[in-house]
Amino acid sequence: MLKYDYLIVGCGLFGSVFAQKQTHQRGKRVLIIEKRNHIGGNCYTEQIEGINVHKYGPHIFHTDNLEVWNYVNRFSSFNNFVNRPKVCYKNKIYSFPVNLMTLYQLYGVKTPSEAKSKLDEVAIPSQNPQNLEDWILSQVGPEIYEIFIKGYTKKQWQKEPADLPASLIKRLPIRLTFNDNYFNDQYQGIPIGGYTKMFENMLKGIEVKLNTDYFAEKSYWDSIAETIVYTGKIDEYFDYKFGPLEYRGLHFENEILEGDYQGNAVINYTQESIPFTRTIEHKHFEFGQQPKTVITREFPASCQKDDIPYYPVNTKANNTQYECYREEAEDKKTLILGGRLGAYKYLDMDDVILSAMNVANNIK
Repeated sequence: MLKYDYLIVGCGLFGSVFAQKQTHQRGKRVLIIEKRNHIGGNCYTEQIEGINVHKYGPHIFHTDNLEVWNYVNRFSSFNNFVNRPKVCYKNKIYSFPVNLMTLYQLYGVKTPSEAKSKLDEVAIPSQNPQNLEDWILSQVGPEIYEIFIKGYTKKQWQKEPADLPASLIKRLPIRLTFNDNYFNDQYQGIPIGGYTKMFENMLKGIEVKLNTDYFAEKSYWDSIAETIVYTGKIDEYFDYKFGPLEYRGLHFENEILEGDYQGNAVINYTQESIPFTRTIEHKHFEFGQQPKTVITREFPASCQKDDIPYYPVNTKANNTQYECYREEAEDKKTLILGGRLGAYKYLDMDDVILSAMNVANNIK
């Protein structure tokens, strides 16, 4: 008799939600193994100077899905943090995402109708823009593209914007009002006490083994469970048989300072000559008044085989290659793929949670 119904590889959002649902709603035998020394995947927070520091970059929860919102609130109360990042370009600070205040700062326009007229004037028309550069130029023209998008994008992806899909930039709001809320979703916030506390509550009563590499003893782990739930890189699972997929990495540098460093949780640095893409001041996520502050400078990085992958690079070539892996996975009836890496797609946290809930609920 197999020891577990499910072996879950990875203790991030997908794996943890799936484990919680199967253990506490279905009574299944579940084991999670995690290569790193902590739960929570890239959502993990650690306390430094009494501040919950987002170790792998800022994670701001937002959703329009009431079912997802009610689910996460079972494990944590959320504050009312709203993401209002700023952009620093050539030592000037701009409101972001692009909104009426941004357009006032650049062009002096004060009303939605004036703003629309100005954007119509500066936009570069395109019949059917397919890449990131053409799409954003067709919306806001070259000056906004230069200040807010071009350098940041080239740093983040190490590719020319014309070589990236338009889908990457279409998520960015462009508004003709003074609304500078980055997200349009109804429900937003940060777990009070940090994401790690939320994961601890979600994983109560569930067996978790940290510092455990699935691939070091893959045959053994496969032998102890009826089904493998895998949330890592899909190409690694299949031993790169169709070639490695492309991912982007990140590098973080933390600094502990006195007082308040920048007065905001996130400021993007969009000049290509500045090596980091943004600075994060973590205490602002929870409206902290601590005497010290922790800031993180976030640097884009290449992603080698053993590095932590953050972003799938969804070029046409990579997506075609991914389809080979997806078809291979469909033939394995005892394998469930999940999360951003398993789907090789940029997914927000609520998308991952909903996916895990749906998969868990639909298993007969």
